[in-house]
Amino acid sequence: MAQLGWVTGPVTLVLFAVITFYTCGLLADCYRVGDPVTGKRNYTYTEAVKSNLGGWYVWFCGFCQYANMFGTGIGYTITASISAAAINKSNCFHWHGHDADCSQNTSAYIIGFGVVQVLFSQLHNFHKLWWLSIIAAIMSFCYSTIAVGLSIAQTISGPLGKTTMTGTQVGVDVDSAQKVWMTFQALGNVAFAYSYAIILIEIQDTLRSPPAENETMRRATSMGISVTTAFYMLCGCLGYSAFGNGASGNILTGFGFYDPFWLVDFANACIVVHLVGGFQVFCQPLFAAVEGAVAARWPGSAREHGAARLNVFRLVWRTAFVAVITLLAILMPFFNSILGILGSIAFWPLTVFFPVEMYIRQRQVPRFSTKWAALQSLSFVCFLVTVAACAASVQGVLDSLKTYVPFKTRS
Repeated sequence: MAQLGWVTGPVTLVLFAVITFYTCGLLADCYRVGDPVTGKRNYTYTEAVKSNLGGWYVWFCGFCQYANMFGTGIGYTITASISAAAINKSNCFHWHGHDADCSQNTSAYIIGFGVVQVLFSQLHNFHKLWWLSIIAAIMSFCYSTIAVGLSIAQTISGPLGKTTMTGTQVGVDVDSAQKVWMTFQALGNVAFAYSYAIILIEIQDTLRSPPAENETMRRATSMGISVTTAFYMLCGCLGYSAFGNGASGNILTGFGFYDPFWLVDFANACIVVHLVGGFQVFCQPLFAAVEGAVAARWPGSAREHGAARLNVFRLVWRTAFVAVITLLAILMPFFNSILGILGSIAFWPLTVFFPVEMYIRQRQVPRFSTKWAALQSLSFVCFLVTVAACAASVQGVLDSLKTYVPFKTRS
């Protein structure tokens, strides 16, 4: 919001929500081949692309989906470590005053999060842990509500910054080049918030019919996007109202809020708990894909031993995977830029391009018809937004690297 302002910010959130809802509906119809009610099931996003499009589309989809899952693991690790560090930082400010040097080295928190993920990665039948989704939903509701409440309190007591219709001001807050880059990076951050389509098919595969899975998924998507957009709007608008153009990317860790310190601590703890489970939700499909491919080539690799059902390949591969993500998170702890890159990589191909192309192929939409032109225009506009957001986010990383010292990043 600080980059987009009162006009463009809310409009952008609504547009991304509408586009995501529409294209997720198209994607839900492609869960089954041919007829969306009686056709053959596709169990993963990549299978859906293979059944409907085939050829190079399959490779491109697999690359985009698994690269984004890998990147999301990095993003979640960075975000969780910043929130964990913010808890100690909040306590330090409470006991030593707001002027104390309470900065925290985030590397230790990243490593701690990585150790937890190594343990969670070895759990069997992770997809059956239905309670995990409930905990994640509760945690999201808690920290979002706290952020909204604290923002309202700050706005009433007196905003800490100036707000404008267009966000940060050229010549006052930033120069013209910075304004352009930061605006596009903000679009990437919004896109990341709407990356739900990446696991839609996998979620839809857990539904039972009747009623038809695509209808159930449409209703769930409508409810989910409506609720999350409402919270995004509340957090974004009220956070901007409270802190103005100087608002940080995460208002709970940027320390506009100091008191009540225990409430800020609780909100950040909720973020950490949410991301512990969220990391696994995004990485488990990648684990399954790699282990399935290896088992097909070397059947002995799937053998389990003892009552604990220990599998050597799973133990080594998943531990190595988490270790690599942990190392990369330490080397690239740039919150806003990383989210912008992840959002731009995922949004156009996985949320727009493939759903549109599969729908056109499945429904045999005539080439150059009005509907075909409208769908392709939507895809092209989203592609341009993706390119701009990705370029801006990469530029943000390069800027941060100029002053970055490895393993000494402090939050």
